Amino acid sequence: MKVGGGLCTLNVGGRRFLFSAERLQRLPLSRLSRLQRCVTESELLELCDDYDRDRNEFFFDRHSEAFGFIVLYLQRGSLRLLPHMCELSFYNEMLYWGLESCHLLPCCQRRLQDRASDCFIHLLPGEELGPREELGPREELGPREELGPREEPRGRWLERMRRTLEEPTSSVAAQVLASVSVLFVLVSMVMLCASTLPDWTTAETLDQHRVIEAVCIGWFTAECLVRFIVSRDKCEFISRPLNIIDLLAITPYYVSVTVTILTGENSQLQRAGVTLRVLRIMRIFWVIKLARHFLGLQTLGLTLRRCYREMVMLLVFVFVAMAIFSALAQLLEHSLDLEASNQDYASIPAACWWVIISMTTVGYGDVYPVTVAGRVLGGVCVVSGIVLLALPITFIYHSFIQCYTELKLRSARSALSARSLSHEFIS
Repeated sequence: MKVGGGLCTLNVGGRRFLFSAERLQRLPLSRLSRLQRCVTESELLELCDDYDRDRNEFFFDRHSEAFGFIVLYLQRGSLRLLPHMCELSFYNEMLYWGLESCHLLPCCQRRLQDRASDCFIHLLPGEELGPREELGPREELGPREELGPREEPRGRWLERMRRTLEEPTSSVAAQVLASVSVLFVLVSMVMLCASTLPDWTTAETLDQHRVIEAVCIGWFTAECLVRFIVSRDKCEFISRPLNIIDLLAITPYYVSVTVTILTGENSQLQRAGVTLRVLRIMRIFWVIKLARHFLGLQTLGLTLRRCYREMVMLLVFVFVAMAIFSALAQLLEHSLDLEASNQDYASIPAACWWVIISMTTVGYGDVYPVTVAGRVLGGVCVVSGIVLLALPITFIYHSFIQCYTELKLRSARSALSARSLSHEFIS
């Protein structure tokens, strides 16, 4: 079967576009150019949703406004993101028609990359959503791509294992596994805190502590190894922040055990004792591992990532005010009257401590001004601290609410897709 000559009608989302057969073949859109090479009707229906032979009309169940922007790109040679449309959704439309991110203008490419990084998506040329010919009309771009019905059962099993380990809300098994992991984290933290108590210095108690610690580290090590084995991209797995934290928390245990075996009770190597204590206390990083299972900690991390400019601005405000008020406090409390000077303000660095606890309204009371001018300066310092700290907090608060809403929607969407994947795997 050959596509008819003359004018071809493309019906995209109910909106018709007319193209000549020659122009259709010269289009840089790979999906449309392949229409000319179709021989059978089944091949044609793999590229479009329906075809009317009498009117030579092709039907595509896609976003009509996005395709209109793509047509403008064909006419003017510049492609922009569609206003009032999600960048990732428009990018998915581009992939469907055969375009890539490099076809966008540089400003729009930056917008797309920023949006993708916020959703933890890595856009690689030619590998954004997999092979182009497997893209269907209703696919969506997400943090993790769904498995197609043509994939082998082994691929489905790996995907199900990956979701079970990475997404605690994806299934009942994932929830049980996450609960066990959280339990081991809590036990490890309790044992770490209890080991610093004086009553835990006996030999019997230390032996029990070592056994429990070994069991917890064994669970964490096995979990990391399994997650590493079933991961798609091993390099990406190692570069993730949470996985780096896992490695930083696991490695000190094995290093400390190795150092203990090598040194033993040798008095000449007692300096390693400080190193061992530092390595053991690094296990406190396991608390951050709870971010894998709790939405609140994930929201906090994503908020800090998005609001790093506001955080830097907040630090700049504090440092500038600290420099000004500490210099004035040292002058008023110490330098003007050397005989009755306040020794707590003997230097500007010493006055910085008073400024920071005053600006944050903590006020320990260990350092305080005694002169009238110093007390007036203290009042101004407190009021200025409240104002300066409140300015960036508003932006951080709104970003936190937005991040929390996005992560909740993503978690619900991930759980729904995981249930459909499980049903497909069983059937």
